[in-house]
Amino acid sequence: MMFKNKVVLVTGGGTGIGKATCMRLSSLGANVVINYSKSVEEAKNTYNQLSTDGLLYQADISDKSQVKNMIIACVKKFGKLDYLVNNVGITHQLDMDDLEGATDDVWDKLWDVNVKGTFYCIKEAVPYLKKAEDAAIINIGSVAGITGLGSSVPYAVTKSAVHGLTKSLAFSLAPDIRINSIAPGAVKTRWWKGNEEKMKDLAGNILLKRISTPDDIAETICYTLLQKSLTGQVITVDNGQTL
Repeated sequence: MMFKNKVVLVTGGGTGIGKATCMRLSSLGANVVINYSKSVEEAKNTYNQLSTDGLLYQADISDKSQVKNMIIACVKKFGKLDYLVNNVGITHQLDMDDLEGATDDVWDKLWDVNVKGTFYCIKEAVPYLKKAEDAAIINIGSVAGITGLGSSVPYAVTKSAVHGLTKSLAFSLAPDIRINSIAPGAVKTRWWKGNEEKMKDLAGNILLKRISTPDDIAETICYTLLQKSLTGQVITVDNGQTL
């Protein structure tokens, strides 16, 4: 199996894209560390469906100390860390012209999780990833970070920052660790529950006439982890949404 004996940490692994990624990695032989923050029951359900050994770990990635303890727990159980998938991301639904709604609290919350939290996970994982035979990191961005159009201005800006972080760290981590970003377009996840029409409006003219599933994105994540010639790239998976 492609990921046999590999250890992968997936943040936000209990739901949506994170869950699909954990399930796919496990089916391909990986030992998966499922991080979650608030989705306790969903994370437990994902853990119970793994076909390989795993670890369930609750941590708020915007808290440096919690991230550090999570990485230590991962290495303590499995003895190593091969791959990191930074899937955690939060949004705040606002009309794009609602500048008053983009309060300091909204900005701080999204920046702390989407950007700083992603960086914290990478920083703490790097010393262990450098010991791996073929280490790689995937950051989950968004087409919102490319087009500027998303569920809110703060969300689009933070996802653009995730893409920039990926490119900058490609220089910092080479040649030991590959790092890439996946930028999904519209995906059928719980984020859009009750806002399906807004999702369709934002998606625009999708050439393939379909909305991606979490499994679609999980497949791309697995492929990119294994592709030895890719680093510093933002890979768009959007059914032609942004073409």
